[in-house]
Amino acid sequence: MSHDYAAILEQIADEVARADFATARKADYIPALSDVPDDHFAMVICGTDGQEFAIGHADLPFSIQSISKMFALVLAQRAHGDNLWQAVRREPSGSAFNSLIQLEQENGIPRNPFINAGAIRVADLITSRYANPDRSVAEFLGQLCGNPDIRVDNDVYMSEDQHGDRNRAIAYLMKSFGKLDNPVEDVVRAYFKQCSVAMTARELARACRFLACRGVGMDGKPVITAEETSRINALMLTCGMYDGVGDFAFTVGIPAKSGVGGGIIGVVPGEFSVCVWSPRLDQRGNSAAGIRALEILIRAIGRSVF
Repeated sequence: MSHDYAAILEQIADEVARADFATARKADYIPALSDVPDDHFAMVICGTDGQEFAIGHADLPFSIQSISKMFALVLAQRAHGDNLWQAVRREPSGSAFNSLIQLEQENGIPRNPFINAGAIRVADLITSRYANPDRSVAEFLGQLCGNPDIRVDNDVYMSEDQHGDRNRAIAYLMKSFGKLDNPVEDVVRAYFKQCSVAMTARELARACRFLACRGVGMDGKPVITAEETSRINALMLTCGMYDGVGDFAFTVGIPAKSGVGGGIIGVVPGEFSVCVWSPRLDQRGNSAAGIRALEILIRAIGRSVF
């Protein structure tokens, strides 16, 4: 890797520490996420050549939340192939990630796999194919990052389950249109479990490294094909940052997927994967400090996908 990433990360951490994110707030609709200290920050870069650079709380687990949607999508892609795209579309939503209005207007077919409706449909597809759908995403993540002990945070899961009425409403609406194959409670349980996985920034950066390596995992074995990798990266670029995806493409310009736990994973194809974590979110549900950190990183190396 040609840049001094250690120095760049030091610069990023310093600028983020001095920045004013006064309007940013942690996700309070999942009570278990509100206890994380505001000032926690981590960033890890994982190069295609195997080099790693880290700063901050890089080895402190946090709830990955909607970042899990990308990995669940890869599992569903492997199980169903292109038939997957009959169940979920590939267009940006332009609406809130938990909107029911668009789903109603489009006859129960989710606009993309990264809004909640699309991720619930993907969980449905996984439930149809995997013997243990509640553990499938966590086990897959463990394989990708080289840590077989990746687990669901049960406190977060219970919080998700107890405050998941809107996601159940989304699932029941799809069921009413005949767009959900399995019982609603089975599907939402698998969905809540995948969102409740706890990982570190280092583990997440390693887990998504295959997206920077044409689909090849850290063990040298293919996770998905190079063509499928390009498609996943394209979906992250156009749909991965909720309804803030346009601004993110404009200011940062890399494929990325965020979660309301404050994490963001990103990819510069052919060069590196990256994970940044800071728990306070902007009004669109993305980590405010995380977006700023990625913007500084991309400007420092002069490498967006554009």
